[in-house]
Amino acid sequence: MKFFLSIATIAVYATAFLSLVACSNDKSITGIEIGNPSLADSDTTGKDTTAKDTSVKDTSVKDTTPKDTAVKKQPALPLVAEFSVDYSEVNVKALAKEASSGSDAEEPVLLDTFSLVLTQVRSFSSYYTSISVDPVLGLQLWPYEETPDETLEISFTKGSSVEDRFKNIDLQEEGYLKEMGIGFSPDETMAIFGRILINKKYHPFVYSLSNFQTLMLRYHYSQIDTTGGKANLSVIFRVKLFTNGIDFSGAEVGEDSVIHIDSKYNSDLWNAMNERFVTSFQPLRYDYTTVAGDAHSEYVIDIWKGIAAKKGENTIINGNFQSPFTTDWILMNQFGGNADTSVILEKGSKDRIMKVNVTEGGKHSYSVQLIQENVALIAGVQYQCVFTIWSDVEGQITARIGTYNTYETIGFQEHVEVHTTGQSVGITFTPEVNDPFARFELNLGGSERTFWIKEVKVLRIN
Repeated sequence: MKFFLSIATIAVYATAFLSLVACSNDKSITGIEIGNPSLADSDTTGKDTTAKDTSVKDTSVKDTTPKDTAVKKQPALPLVAEFSVDYSEVNVKALAKEASSGSDAEEPVLLDTFSLVLTQVRSFSSYYTSISVDPVLGLQLWPYEETPDETLEISFTKGSSVEDRFKNIDLQEEGYLKEMGIGFSPDETMAIFGRILINKKYHPFVYSLSNFQTLMLRYHYSQIDTTGGKANLSVIFRVKLFTNGIDFSGAEVGEDSVIHIDSKYNSDLWNAMNERFVTSFQPLRYDYTTVAGDAHSEYVIDIWKGIAAKKGENTIINGNFQSPFTTDWILMNQFGGNADTSVILEKGSKDRIMKVNVTEGGKHSYSVQLIQENVALIAGVQYQCVFTIWSDVEGQITARIGTYNTYETIGFQEHVEVHTTGQSVGITFTPEVNDPFARFELNLGGSERTFWIKEVKVLRIN
């Protein structure tokens, strides 16, 4: 989880930069907010530390599918993709590890030629924008509408960098990015050509890619480097993950002195390498279809472990509201609801409090929502959601953890009675599905009132 918290998201790259420039060091931003921050009552707070962020996105909506919102234009964030082969040992804690060539003598397996046909690039985002898109299928970024059948052959062994083909992609325009999807379709004749070290001698081999019909690699936003004003996605094929532990010593050598690895020759080796092929790209998760039409979808275990919280860790980002200029928290106004937010200091304490001033309650409890969407949850693991809340008017709110794209409840949904003095709320739950982007909500609409919230946690407890 520490890695997950330390990497800036692509979707907030420009926003965070502008906030740092525009505000002084002793100010705080609550996140994506609407309206003017208000001063806290003197009997509950100390010095006000609020500054308004003029660069954030306005997330007011009239509808939920799709959300129709006004968006302030952010500086462009273009996409660059690099494709390469890596021979180094993989440190699972370093998800965004740079590739190294390492293809010198005594490597047990060397790749000479490896190419795939790039067919699509997709983004999977929270769409607080006016675009209409299926959030489950994502948004196709490339190929463009005017050239829908465009493809591009990518050489991993030569090293391919794609920038010009993606020059019309601006990731700031497509919502708050969760994942990038890279789609391939191996040509039926495609194979990996290389050499295997057996008994201190290299033998040429050909590994057939005929098992794979389509392939979609989905990379977590924290695996993407955003330095330099560009989103640089590195798609790295890690050879040691592909071949370590596989015994090639008994491989049948063909009459042409080549080890053919396919459905006909050395089929056991072929099946073992097929099982490793997709995960060797180290995405967060993948989808692929075999030539027989069988569909497969799964997370890559070591990457998923680097994102999900460990026991005792808080999977909520900035739950104590200490980090300045954060956009991890989102305030949503919809269906007649209206509110604004500020971060204030608790009187006599250094603790920070999120103040939500609901000026119009709207039609529903979810007319005003305080949201965080990147709550990574593991199926079958027990968690406890804890937060402290009070209000100037007693009444009920709804606390919930669901999905960001389908809005289904996957964690819990509880009605909480809020009083005029601070109370700690604790909710224990066990999700039934893995979700790296579960959505924590406090639904605060329905009536005009002010809330104070502190120390929000979703703790993994086993």
